[in-house]
Amino acid sequence: MLFTKISLLDENYEIQNDMYVGVKGDTISYIGKKKPEEDFGEEINGKNRLLMPGFYNAHAHSPMALMRGYGENLVLQDWLETKIFPFEDKLDSNAVYWGTMLCMAESIKYGIVSSSDMYYFIPDMVKAVYDSGMKANISRSIANPMGIPYDELPSIAEARESLKYHGYADGRVLIDTSLHAEYTNNIETATRLAEFTKEAGAIMHVHCSETKFEHDECIKRHGKTPAQFLNDCGLFDGPALAAHCVWCEPDDLEIFAEKGVSVATNPMSNLKLASGIANVPAMMSRKINVAVGTDSVASNNSLNFFEEMKAAAALAKVRVKDPTVVTPKEVLMMATLNGAKAQGRTDCGTLAAGKKADMIMLRTDVPNMHPVHNMVNNLVYAGDSGDIVMTIVDGKILYNNGEYTTIDIEKTIFEAETATEKILKML
Repeated sequence: MLFTKISLLDENYEIQNDMYVGVKGDTISYIGKKKPEEDFGEEINGKNRLLMPGFYNAHAHSPMALMRGYGENLVLQDWLETKIFPFEDKLDSNAVYWGTMLCMAESIKYGIVSSSDMYYFIPDMVKAVYDSGMKANISRSIANPMGIPYDELPSIAEARESLKYHGYADGRVLIDTSLHAEYTNNIETATRLAEFTKEAGAIMHVHCSETKFEHDECIKRHGKTPAQFLNDCGLFDGPALAAHCVWCEPDDLEIFAEKGVSVATNPMSNLKLASGIANVPAMMSRKINVAVGTDSVASNNSLNFFEEMKAAAALAKVRVKDPTVVTPKEVLMMATLNGAKAQGRTDCGTLAAGKKADMIMLRTDVPNMHPVHNMVNNLVYAGDSGDIVMTIVDGKILYNNGEYTTIDIEKTIFEAETATEKILKML
């Protein structure tokens, strides 16, 4: 396909106008001011349109789409123990597949091209990602609050088995590992899982210092912060993605910087659960790779990435009481390139020749995008998910002017509602 005379957000995160972008297979093969002589097939008129990288959701629990709006106005621990864990106990393969499909549909609508997903029922999640055409880094979350011997944990066997899906669907599916959190595991589980992760060459995905209660209780238990505990157990000895990190201390951030740990900040979820505001400026000052996540729609309650970007930018300023920190360009990078880096997708995240064609196209002939003093500023502070008219993953159009090309949206909604009703009757 060839986009003609279109505005785009280039690899330096600057706006270029009247550009031509050619896609061959799953890759961007041409970007330039002149129309290429090569035939790229279908031509897409870029008038009043802007092309930018798709969003990389750095922290998600996709099957939890079935729990949207189910538990509200609760602190995190009560929310988990009284609402979420009992619901999750009734999940089955069918429910997880349709919950994931519902989440994929919402992701596609909101311009998300790939998610870092932590959950279970891995084969069903993989099938949903495959069927939808999306990308995902999927990890089997390990929680062992009862201290069962590591080798006796069914979840560990499942995590090992899930490695067979690594690279599935031409690399759209990657398999990570996941320690759910310090507070749901013991030292043996954390240490042994760290060893397994290193042997597998996988990315470790873990919750870290999401709430003050979690942070302080870890210090009481171990005499160290969650980040220090996880580091001492070896979880940061390879590529790692730490989610939330709201209550991390300066020494924790030094660990992240030294070990190359990426951080997924989840501003809307952290606000809604009153968990706090992550010190993103302090992370960025240490050159930590900060990406953006939505968390689940049970705690967010949407996957609206424009909303997430604006919140991330504004909250960073409030956190340090400085309106000059975290620029719109930096927030766009957090939502795109930094997320791709956190997922180990080195050929993704920017619009450049040779990169994967993971892109979204937006309308610019809408009131909220004018006047144009600076389009980059407009994208972060005035952009709206309703402006998205096309989502492309690996060169394949998944969403075009409100129509899905890979998902039967009516069937997906019906099946997700049916699965939810079945679970509620069992509670």
